[in-house]
Amino acid sequence: MVGLADSPTSGLVAYAPASIGNVAAGFDLLGAALAPLDGSLLGDLVRVERAAESSFQLIGPFAQALADDTRPNLALRARDLFIEAVRTAGEEVGPFAITLEKRLPVASGLGSSASSIVATLVALQALCGDPLSGSDLLGLAGQAEGLTSGSMHLDNVAPSLLGGLQLMVPGREGQPATRRLPWPSDLLMVVVHPAFRLSTAKSRGVLPERLGWPETIDFAGNLASLVEALHSQDRALLSRCLRDPLVEIHRAPLVPGFRAAQEAAKNLGALGCSLSGSGPSMFAVAEDEGQAEAISEAIRTAFAGAGLESRGWICALDPEGARVLTPGSRPAWQEACP
Repeated sequence: MVGLADSPTSGLVAYAPASIGNVAAGFDLLGAALAPLDGSLLGDLVRVERAAESSFQLIGPFAQALADDTRPNLALRARDLFIEAVRTAGEEVGPFAITLEKRLPVASGLGSSASSIVATLVALQALCGDPLSGSDLLGLAGQAEGLTSGSMHLDNVAPSLLGGLQLMVPGREGQPATRRLPWPSDLLMVVVHPAFRLSTAKSRGVLPERLGWPETIDFAGNLASLVEALHSQDRALLSRCLRDPLVEIHRAPLVPGFRAAQEAAKNLGALGCSLSGSGPSMFAVAEDEGQAEAISEAIRTAFAGAGLESRGWICALDPEGARVLTPGSRPAWQEACP
């Protein structure tokens, strides 16, 4: 199939990578952007063009999964938020013709909604001459993401927008902000997606409304220790902290074969293994490509034992994040984003 990346266009095509939310230790506070080692684009593409009237087209291998949804597509919600933000700043933009190539499976735990949102915002930002700041785009992406999950969270949109491993931090005057953490370049992400849909709303619905002090302290200490391990390059500490002490226990029963797959990965020496975001996809951290391939096969075998077909990718972290797929330098808003 010829996609947006292959076809000539008078508009702009933007790509936003898939992402792992939470990264085990950081519920709603950590996210990692993914770049398959084979060079493929694991993420959605969006084309935007100036037009006489607004239009929207949905294509791609997972377009059908959204075809029966009567709600406005997330790309359109992102468009409306962008237009309103630019209008608030004193400018008028639009209408636009938008085409979303849905390449990520829906309700997959791979940041599928975030990818659609971010690709739309980045394409519009480039087409309109960068009217907004990086913080503005991050905030708009979080708002759009919140329309599906029920609350604003940035652990998928931030890495998809900015790349790398992103930690959500307090911003100035309540604005959203992140910091990139130093992920070891030799560590690989094994990502496996079972043929099974699990909505973020359902996955959040099983979480307790309140936590006790022991759980809260364990979560805080584990996340702080992971940040320290990354900055000090303490591989042993990193492995001890690549765990989910908060939500995995509640979500694991929702994913057939998860515990068997996790055990298989750990038996092969994975430094960590947990759900990717809210699931059902999962990730494991490997120290070389050979180990990564073995872990991927073991996870897929475990899912097969639970009656689920699956697909796997061996990934590095995507250092760049969302970008326009045309020659040009990294945009100023992205360089300046906190």
